[in-house]
Formats: sequence, C-alpha cells, structure tokens
Amino acid sequence: MRRSLWLIMTGAALWGTIGWFVKHLYAYGFTPIEVVTLRAVTTVMFLFTYFIITDRSVFKLKQFAHIRYFIGTGLFSIVFFNFCMFSAIEASTIPVATALLYTAPVFVTVMSRMLFKETFTVQKMIALILALGGTVLVIEMIPLDVHQLNIQALLFGLGSGVGYALYSIFGKYALVHYNTKTITFFTFVVASAALIPAFPYESLQTLIELDVLLFALGLGVLPTALAYLLYTNGLKHVEASKASIFTTIEPFVATLIGIFVFSEPFSLAQGVGMSLIIGAVVILEVFRTNQKQLKQETRSSASRNITD
Repeated sequence: MRRSLWLIMTGAALWGTIGWFVKHLYAYGFTPIEVVTLRAVTTVMFLFTYFIITDRSVFKLKQFAHIRYFIGTGLFSIVFFNFCMFSAIEASTIPVATALLYTAPVFVTVMSRMLFKETFTVQKMIALILALGGTVLVIEMIPLDVHQLNIQALLFGLGSGVGYALYSIFGKYALVHYNTKTITFFTFVVASAALIPAFPYESLQTLIELDVLLFALGLGVLPTALAYLLYTNGLKHVEASKASIFTTIEPFVATLIGIFVFSEPFSLAQGVGMSLIIGAVVILEVFRTNQKQLKQETRSSASRNITD
C-alpha cells in the first residue's frame, strides 16, 4: 500500500512540473497550440515504445466505430484542455493556471447531473461553493478591479477545467469497452493526428536544437506518459477515490515551481483560494467513497436477507 501511494504521489508531482517545460518552450518562441502538439506527439512516441514491449493488446480496437470515444477524449478533452491550460500559463502564472484546472471535478459533478442524472447532494453543493469562492480568490476578483482583472486567464483557466472534466465524461463511455491503457494511447493518437497537419514547418527547424528537443521530449515523457504509468500502477492497490485525494500534491508542486523557479507572484489570498478548490476536490472524493461503501453495505445486507 505504501509503495502504491508513493507511485501515485510521484506521478502527481510529475504532473505538477508541466509548467516548467511549457515556460521553457515558450522562451524558444513556441505558441500554446504548438506546445500541445509537441506534448501529444512525444507522448504517443513514448507510449508506443513502452506498450510494444510490455502489452501489445493495447493497440487493438474492438470496432473502428469506437474511434468516436477517442475523438471525444482526444480532441474535445486533451487538445482543448491542454490548449486552455497552456494559454492560461501564458496569460497569467503557473500557480493560477493549475489552480483553475483543479475546478475540473466540480464540472464533472455538474455534467454528470445533466448527462447521467446523478443526484446533486448537499455535499456537492458545498464543494461547488468552495470551488467558486476559491476561483474568485485565485483570479483576484476580490477586491474587484476591472482594470486589474485578468479575464483571459480566467476564461482559459476555467476552460481547462471544463476540458479536463470532459475526459471523465467521454472516458466513462470508453471504459465500457476498453481499459485505461488503451484509452490513454488512442486518446493521444487521435490528438496527434489532428494537430500534426497544422504544425508550422518553421517550428520544426527550431526542434533541431538539442535543448529544445529535450524540453519537448521531456514534456511528453515525464509529466505525461511516465506520470500516467506511475499513477495507474499505484491504482492497482489503492482505491481511485483515495488516489484522487493524493494527487492534490500536483498544484503544490506547480506553485513551488512558479514561485521559486520563475519568480511568479502568488499572494496569500490566492493561496487560500487554491486551498478552497482543493478542499472541494477532497469533499467530492470522500463523498464518492462513502456512497460506494453505502451501496456495497446495502447489497451485502440484501444478500444476507435473501439467504436468511
């Protein structure tokens, strides 16, 4: 169990380093959509190499029509959320962009209510209020100063949360037919196929430089493919809900990188706002765990009654 938790936390910590790679690639003149392309393509390269050695069943689709699930996870989630997140980093700071990304579980809750008719409970309402309050503080809407308010960062940040939430929604349909490894691989394949045609030739020339190439490969390997592999291996012995709580180390790592590596400003109010957003995530995950336990106990009780 302890080893599994360390794997999960290490994976989450690697996710928190995304901003470090993105900022360096921006310094070489890449745009947000170009950085998204580099992340998707290098991730596919690494995962293809890894799975061809360890598990070739990942490459099998049961039906070609199922590609629609990966269009959802690849285009409407991965491409959209990465573009929004990287744009938020460009428009504001790494801590702000990461904090706004963590509004995703709240969007999942709202979407699940609309699409799957899931119950909207008091706990979910509290989480929603905390997330909204945290967003207001992170984006520094209090005290309100229209001239200082970074609308662009707010929209891109919340957009990244929506995009990330869509992965859970589309992934729910894909999980009926495939495991997480297959879903992840084909998600990035579809994302890469959509992005590569639009990648400018001039930027390819920049990739020849060793430093640039290392940052591009690093973005696809460390905070993406390797982070995913560590996290999913940790999940083998840890409940998904508990794992989700431990992944909240990600925004703290991102914040430390933003403050100490790039000297980005981060106020006490923004720190409180981030804590509120993370608190909302924890409440949702704890509540989800309690709901699962209650259902299991109800089923066990019903089984005993039938047996008796």
